[in-house]
Amino acid sequence: MKVTSKWLDNMCFVGSTEAGHSVVMEGAAAEGGVKRGPSPMEMLLLGVAGCSSIDVVLIAEKQRQNVVDCQATVTAKRADDTPRVFTEIHIHFKVIGHDLKEAAIEKAVQMSAEKYCSASIMLGKAAKISHSFEIAAA
Repeated sequence: MKVTSKWLDNMCFVGSTEAGHSVVMEGAAAEGGVKRGPSPMEMLLLGVAGCSSIDVVLIAEKQRQNVVDCQATVTAKRADDTPRVFTEIHIHFKVIGHDLKEAAIEKAVQMSAEKYCSASIMLGKAAKISHSFEIAAA
């Protein structure tokens, strides 16, 4: 796996993957300026949201759950001093589908957290990570 980051201007960079996907990242926007993309730290949280959501959906589908949508909301706290690492991360899943079984969704979230989500397990080495979920009918 390889990615690159290229400086555009001010605190704005474009990140690119080997496959050719690009994303604009930006630190604090200049005074009066428009922020053009998420910060690198927000990108880490987006990675956790995506990684864990993929797991939850795949595991739920293997349990024959009829999932039609899965939304992950990730909230985090950071250290006050430099380096401002994440100290707490909470991932909340809203799983939407037909006749979903609570035990199956709970197991999918647990398996993602404990075994499959490389992103959250890696960040869990530095931050306290917690999970919650809710189920909604489609």
